[in-house]
Amino acid sequence: MLVARSIVLFVLAALAEIGGAWLVWQGVREQRGLLWAGAGVVALGLYGFVATLQPDANFGRILAAYGGVFVAGSLAWGVVMDGFRPDRWDVAGALVCLAGVAVIMYAPRS
Repeated sequence: MLVARSIVLFVLAALAEIGGAWLVWQGVREQRGLLWAGAGVVALGLYGFVATLQPDANFGRILAAYGGVFVAGSLAWGVVMDGFRPDRWDVAGALVCLAGVAVIMYAPRS
């Protein structure tokens, strides 16, 4: 149950951080305005809060593992929101990152 909760929290954190960064990008780089950028800032703050809900109490471990989720999630976001087409190396890299997440977060520890 803790693993499932952790995975859901990683997905929620990814949506908040990647979505927030995308909104800031849209607001500034694509000149959609301060409302978009402001919504992005709020979403980025929400990401910080969601990360604190992880069952593991080690900040460094959570943030390191989330980095792998961020890599894979960013590629997926690009596919859905921007029509990005990852190549086989993008996919391979994302899978390596997700394997790293699994080792960091879910390997048995004594």
